[in-house]
Amino acid sequence: MQTNEVTAKLPLHLRGLIIEQPYNSYTAQDHAVWRYVMRQNVRFLSKYAHGSYTEGLKKTGISTETIPHMYGMNRILKEIGWAAVAVDGFIPPSAFMEFQAFNVLVIAADIRPIDQIAYTPAPDIIHEAAGHAPIIADSEYAEYLRFFGEIGSRAFSSARDYELYEAIRHLSILKADPYTNAADIAKAEANLSFLEQNMGKPSEMARIRNLHWWTVEYGLIGDVDNFKIYGAGLLSSIGESMNCIKPKVRKIPYDISAADFGFDITTQQPQLFVTPDFKHLNDVLNSFADQMALRKGGADALSKAEESENTATIELSSGIQISGTFSGGIIHNEQVIYLKTTGPTSLCYKNSELDGHGKSWHSEGFGSPVGLLKDGSNLWQLSEAELAEKGIVKGESCKLTFESNTVVEGITEYILQKEGKTLLIGFSSCRVSRGNEILFRPEWGMFDMVVGDRVVSAYPGPADPVAFGYVFDAPAERTHKIEHTPEALKLHALYQAIRDIRESDSSQGIEETAKSALTSYPGEWLLLTEILGFMNRKKLNPEIRTQISDALKALSEKDTELAQLIADALSC
Repeated sequence: MQTNEVTAKLPLHLRGLIIEQPYNSYTAQDHAVWRYVMRQNVRFLSKYAHGSYTEGLKKTGISTETIPHMYGMNRILKEIGWAAVAVDGFIPPSAFMEFQAFNVLVIAADIRPIDQIAYTPAPDIIHEAAGHAPIIADSEYAEYLRFFGEIGSRAFSSARDYELYEAIRHLSILKADPYTNAADIAKAEANLSFLEQNMGKPSEMARIRNLHWWTVEYGLIGDVDNFKIYGAGLLSSIGESMNCIKPKVRKIPYDISAADFGFDITTQQPQLFVTPDFKHLNDVLNSFADQMALRKGGADALSKAEESENTATIELSSGIQISGTFSGGIIHNEQVIYLKTTGPTSLCYKNSELDGHGKSWHSEGFGSPVGLLKDGSNLWQLSEAELAEKGIVKGESCKLTFESNTVVEGITEYILQKEGKTLLIGFSSCRVSRGNEILFRPEWGMFDMVVGDRVVSAYPGPADPVAFGYVFDAPAERTHKIEHTPEALKLHALYQAIRDIRESDSSQGIEETAKSALTSYPGEWLLLTEILGFMNRKKLNPEIRTQISDALKALSEKDTELAQLIADALSC
């Protein structure tokens, strides 16, 4: 990966998802698909898109003629404080959003096949580069995108969310391969449908993904009767952008209730949400964030961390952070009274691992009481002298009884304080109990007790990813490397021939190319429209032009959707 000032700031745990853009694998037909969509976008969206879209195309260096190269885009994007990286199709939602938090657009390197030219459920370079990139030229919207990434990457997923992600990724991979068997696609669609209908209570990630969908992907701005398009899914789907302006697509004022509107990636959307301005997007997102474990803390935060069944971080009121896989914590009277992790755990403060408290020390899990002492004392606020009054003195035995009736008895070995706050107290020969339940035994070694009276925040992932050795693994199922048939390669050669002719602005070879297309590929509408467009402009060979027009007319009469695509192609 070629870095710039923006990508250089990406944390290591995201970099494993970045791939080299396979630019040389794009065929001439792929470039023709790009050209078709972009020409339609410029023609249609100049009227219906948000004002910054057309100007944004120029600012981000995106051409209508050829698929953009990531390096070229980055040279221009860095001028507005952003960057782009190539990834292999759908990546985990939390990773996608964390890239955004670092002002980096992730761009799926593949491009849609011709049979999905107007709409595709899979992320592709048209969607990412031509949809997302231009609109970030608007600084207010760009800040919303970054802020969304910051909040969205802290949203908890459920264990089933990852199953859903893998099902969506699998379906998108199949649909992006023009040689996939129809039965395999049907099977993948059925599996996705089953999962969507059996997700249970939606997680934070599921709900914030809905907000992302109805704004970043499918958002309208203005009012329900007078609006412009700004969502990348619409900006990159000429079919759906044309459809969305029709009355049959319901327009709803955007508010936090959009978090509970699900979506189907396999079809066009029956309703869209309209924000009055970009500032309103931030207001709604802030309201949603106030409901998240990230800001609310408490027993609900612990429950979400445990339900995720993955590495998470819980922060206490003292500022100490516990990172690990949470399981078996104790909640009493809707208050967290004991935290427990299984497996390697790290203790941190201000996102930096505390010396001696990494995964190697806490390799088999971690546990600690949370709360006030029985007498109402708040340990993390006490000075060393005040702790001594409670019997907490290095080298001496003490007994602490919490309001929850959790009892800690042992010999104080150390007291860790930072910035006037007590974060950790270590005990040897320690027993921790609550009633008849033994939570820690002396023979288990040192008991490191985190200090804090309540859980103030929780979010997925570790507080210090580098120290924790945290990475996003590249998805197990890779997008298909398309192996084109000899027949397809011959077709691509004709696409390349008309491309070379158009770029040289020379008529040499055009008649031979046209005749070959008519003879061998009479159903290849995009190729025929490219040839006819050039010949019409040059006013060449009326007889051949008539033959091509007749062939396109025959195709149009068989398929109304195809008729619209052909008409749009010839109108540019």
